[in-house]
Amino acid sequence: MASKMKAVVCRSWGDPSALRVEEIDARRPGPGEVRISVKASAVNFADTLILAGKYQVKPQLPYIPGLELAGEVIECGVGVSSARPGDRVLVWARYGGGFAEEFVARASTLVPIPATMDFATAAGFFIGHGTAYFALTRRAGLAAGETLLVTGAGGGVGLAAVEVGNALGARVIACASTPEKLSMAAARGADLLVNYSCENMRDSVREYTAGSGVDVVFDAVGGEVFDHAMRSAAWHARILLIGFASGTVPQIPANIVLVKNISIISAVWGAESERDPAFAVSVMGELMEIYRAGRLKPLVSTIYPLSEAPDAIRAIVERRTVGKVVVVP
Repeated sequence: MASKMKAVVCRSWGDPSALRVEEIDARRPGPGEVRISVKASAVNFADTLILAGKYQVKPQLPYIPGLELAGEVIECGVGVSSARPGDRVLVWARYGGGFAEEFVARASTLVPIPATMDFATAAGFFIGHGTAYFALTRRAGLAAGETLLVTGAGGGVGLAAVEVGNALGARVIACASTPEKLSMAAARGADLLVNYSCENMRDSVREYTAGSGVDVVFDAVGGEVFDHAMRSAAWHARILLIGFASGTVPQIPANIVLVKNISIISAVWGAESERDPAFAVSVMGELMEIYRAGRLKPLVSTIYPLSEAPDAIRAIVERRTVGKVVVVP
């Protein structure tokens, strides 16, 4: 008889309040897979879109949310030699499943966790810091001494971009909507803080850069914020499209792209990881070295029990969070 586990289950798209904790069958690992005892799972903006039925991919119902998690290997399937029971790992769950007591993953996708990293921190490390590091190093080629502008700098991905940009030696301009979010960005290495709810981003950037503009824009907000960020770009700037947390996909003015030789670059870390797991694990290995060196201090602002997962998701929807929000079984 199959063993049981608790999981947060979605049976209809819409409001997070429809989520329920249910007891369901746990799955044994197949060839090349491992079974993980989940210790923590992070909440991401993409979770809110999936549950609302607005994501570009719509999973089948019933659906278990949770796109990244951390835990301990408890069983290995046939043919697995790269992991063993007791290993502490983090995993990206592309098709959900993290809000549960157990998760089955491909062994090839496991990222070892340093002894100094707790499970709550590890649970939110792949998407936030992985996206930031992949985007800034592999897509934009951010160099030490360049100026980086980060929008949504108080969110999980934005705050990670501030940290990673600082670790890479860039001058970082953090843009967010509240003093609290900006103070967190300052604590993680931002050189200039811009509250775009009451300040003019372009004027602040122009003054800080002596009129030259920024070399790289990391934008996860879209909408009007993207427009202001783009107009703050320097000659040969690279603009990273990360997401559209504002709910508005920007219409990119080609004339500005043309006259400044600007590059518009997408950075979809999840799809890249799915296409090439070995590459993703390698990139995360580089990032873990930076963490071990003490140059990254990821912020987990709130930890919810599994039973309060709807509240955790609603906090993301209402943009009340700073850093990462985590759910624990």
